[in-house]
Amino acid sequence: MIESLQTLIHRLTPKYLLTRIAGVFARNELGWLTTWAIETFIEKYKIDMSEAAQEKPEDYKTFNEFFTRALKDGVRPVCAGENQLCMPVDGTVAEFGDITYGRIVAAKGQDYSFRALLGGDDRDAALFNNGKFICIYLSPANYHCIHMPVDGTLKKMIFVPGKYYSVNPVMVRNISELFTKNERAVCLFDTPAGPMAMVLVGATIVGSIATEWHGEVSPNRLRQVTVWNYDDQNITLKKGDRMGKFYLGSTVVILFGQDAVSFANGLESGRPVKYGEEMAEKTTATE
Repeated sequence: MIESLQTLIHRLTPKYLLTRIAGVFARNELGWLTTWAIETFIEKYKIDMSEAAQEKPEDYKTFNEFFTRALKDGVRPVCAGENQLCMPVDGTVAEFGDITYGRIVAAKGQDYSFRALLGGDDRDAALFNNGKFICIYLSPANYHCIHMPVDGTLKKMIFVPGKYYSVNPVMVRNISELFTKNERAVCLFDTPAGPMAMVLVGATIVGSIATEWHGEVSPNRLRQVTVWNYDDQNITLKKGDRMGKFYLGSTVVILFGQDAVSFANGLESGRPVKYGEEMAEKTTATE
């Protein structure tokens, strides 16, 4: 009953307006007001600033600078094994497993079409039929840069406009196919483990999604599906390289092809993870 009420209130909230207002506040230099907001945020979410390259709140001119802060060298060692894939973010594993009958599990009793998640192109979806997926939720307290789980050459990016529903576990459980309704950037790579999709899902108050090669992808004033092809540009990122960033909490969904990877022992839904930890291992089938 309580979750149903929370969901109803959230549906009625003007999410797009709130997100745009938050974006204006977060990207502008507001002096003492910015510093106060950062200090309040650190206290509320118990953020360990000793990990940050710049530890003092006043070192950040905007809230966005704070939110996408760099970490000190060595704070997140990247798993070094040749066949190991690393966690791309700090967050919590929401769900992971097999793509079955074209569906991905979002939460108990909720699943969604991976074809719709990728933007609806049958050719893109065919790369991941009967493959595997992992969904990682980033709370506002987490480090919000996104890194490569494995070496990869960028092939394509798709911007898919959509809603700004919160991606917290309550909303994911109660809003049908939430991830296919929210705004997102879909990034397709060729990797030693075969094709890989990294889907950066927007959410309420997420003022922007950005990638290293493009800059800000969302918000997009055109509000229409937009595709960039990179076949002739040789954009290659190494395992552990930063590939993008969020402004506030959101979700990353990663897809792999059939028999491409096996997930690490001990991985389970609800487990907190850190960028750089082992996420999976490449199988011999992809060699």
